[in-house]
Amino acid sequence: MEEGFAIWANPSSPHAEGRKAKAALEDARERCKRALGWDGELIFTSGASEAARLAFDQADVMHEAVSAIEHDAIHNFVKERAVAEIPVGVDGQVNLTSVAREAGPSAVAGEVVENRSLIAIQHVNSETGTMQNIGQVAEVVHSSGGLLLVDCAQSAGKMEIPKEADMVIVGAHKFGGPIGIGALLVKQFNMLTPSGGHERGYRRGTENMPVVLGMAAALEAEPWPSLEFSHISYFDERFEETQPATGHNHAHHILALEHRTMSAQALLIRLDAMGFAVSAGSACSSGTLKKSRVLDAFGVDDDTASRTIRVSLGWSTTPEELDAFAEAWNSLT
Repeated sequence: MEEGFAIWANPSSPHAEGRKAKAALEDARERCKRALGWDGELIFTSGASEAARLAFDQADVMHEAVSAIEHDAIHNFVKERAVAEIPVGVDGQVNLTSVAREAGPSAVAGEVVENRSLIAIQHVNSETGTMQNIGQVAEVVHSSGGLLLVDCAQSAGKMEIPKEADMVIVGAHKFGGPIGIGALLVKQFNMLTPSGGHERGYRRGTENMPVVLGMAAALEAEPWPSLEFSHISYFDERFEETQPATGHNHAHHILALEHRTMSAQALLIRLDAMGFAVSAGSACSSGTLKKSRVLDAFGVDDDTASRTIRVSLGWSTTPEELDAFAEAWNSLT
């Protein structure tokens, strides 16, 4: 980022300084694609939320559907426009029959109309860590002629992103990059309608080149420098009995933990006093006292949901901190 600020100029300007900034921007774009293993296109955004908005607003589709357990940044589209909702089963996976129905042809005025649908499915759930089988979902969506948008904000930089997706949402701060930068990955630009402006004409607003360089550097850094997978999986295993039923297939770096007696708000206060930052729900909704929409969609009962918190591990988390949290949790009565 310091390098980016040192050579800052508008990357879209034709003068020498602008061309130098543009070269750094494009080099960072290729570095990000290479680090993510993505051979399609990459549009820089201000974060995952804007990437989601760009996909929904500019995707060349006639119908849209999202799973019931999507992040609020995506699920809010259900309220704003005619977006269908796809339920999840008792195994925590999205209902493939519903996916096929939403991705396929629709009936308008009694006639079957061929159209292309956009189906949005989160790779790793931001509240529970539940992972979706994106390969299966993609097979169903593509067999019906639809496009698959996968929210990888919680998985990019930590695990391989699903190459079966047509579009992928990424947020840099989730893997140790700067805040205020993310990307929408697309297999081909013709999946989107251009809006004019920068980023090949698919996004308005001057590119934030210094933080783009920071995002590339974070992706190229050694993942989880302070933790090994064995530490993370062992930490997860220690809390198996306190995790509500949200599916068996889940990532190890995000946990939903249920306490026997204490409310989520009481847990947040007690753990904060002990030096641990946890939340109830996703960052966009953790300030509310309402039942988590995600836990409700998973079928978690009200009482259990009221005693459930979200614990996530970061790139700087240490094994000592994991042990200390386990001790603190066991001390809560």
